[in-house]
Amino acid sequence: MGSKIERTYEQAKSAWEAAHPPRHYLSVADLNAQSARAVLQLAQAMKTATRNGEELYRFSRPVALALIFEKPSLRTRVAWEVGLYQMGAYGIYLTQADIQMGKREAVMDIARNLSRWVQAIVARVFLHSTLEELARFASVPVINALSDREHPCQALADLMTIHERKGEQPLTLAWVGDGNNVCHSFTLLGAVLGHRLRIATPEGYEPNATIIAKAQQLAQQAGGSVELMHDPVAAVADADVVYTDVWVSMGYETEREVRLRHFQGYQVNTALLKCAKPDAIVLHCLPARRGEEITDEVLDGAQSAAWDQAENRLHTQKALLALMLG
Repeated sequence: MGSKIERTYEQAKSAWEAAHPPRHYLSVADLNAQSARAVLQLAQAMKTATRNGEELYRFSRPVALALIFEKPSLRTRVAWEVGLYQMGAYGIYLTQADIQMGKREAVMDIARNLSRWVQAIVARVFLHSTLEELARFASVPVINALSDREHPCQALADLMTIHERKGEQPLTLAWVGDGNNVCHSFTLLGAVLGHRLRIATPEGYEPNATIIAKAQQLAQQAGGSVELMHDPVAAVADADVVYTDVWVSMGYETEREVRLRHFQGYQVNTALLKCAKPDAIVLHCLPARRGEEITDEVLDGAQSAAWDQAENRLHTQKALLALMLG
């Protein structure tokens, strides 16, 4: 590594270690403002290096990760596997059909076995309790690649995208739609970094009350705020960022028709976007159901940052891994 590149990593590593970072990354709440900024700043430097045909950080010894996927994925799988390849590491993709976690073998036993072979475990699971059990019995770091409670790696890509487009000053961030796992992590990280968050959901689809209470506490400490409401127009008014996600997440397919009725009026379309600031950006964690929670005109429009957001999954996960294992 060149001296400038090496200094960039060492500065980020020093900031990460000074922030008393977590052993595992199961929730955004595992980070504080200092450790979150260390990840985001290193990710930005990694993105620049990768685009210039360099790699800012590569492991000096063989590193392998177990990639446990109970749920299929495009962005999560590709971003992890490509990132590991770029860093000189290797990912072992394990589906539920491969290991039958909790059925063929107890979660605790899988954690103990994998810890003898790999340097970290990345798990995309149905239940957050599965991640907690993996972390309890694993002797290597465990990273949440999605659970029913949170999607903390997605939140890092979200905030990196916002910082790229809008800077790091406090902003008004509007969430419109389902108060789901992505909403939880986005709200927590926005709160940690001092932003003003407004979350508009239909009645009965609000985020988890415990997570919101934690986010409000974190926001107060950082000079931001978290506000719940049911009016999408009020949430989006003069917002800097408008974020939405699917109304029918994986695992809720049986509720589809009911949810489509309840979420009418929460579509991010041209009319709703006009309520935000003229230079507001639109985020979507993807995949999108075009014509439901977001229209083609918005997702493909000039204000959409969804494709940068998807790319930034790669860089933020690489940065997180370099700081946790480097």
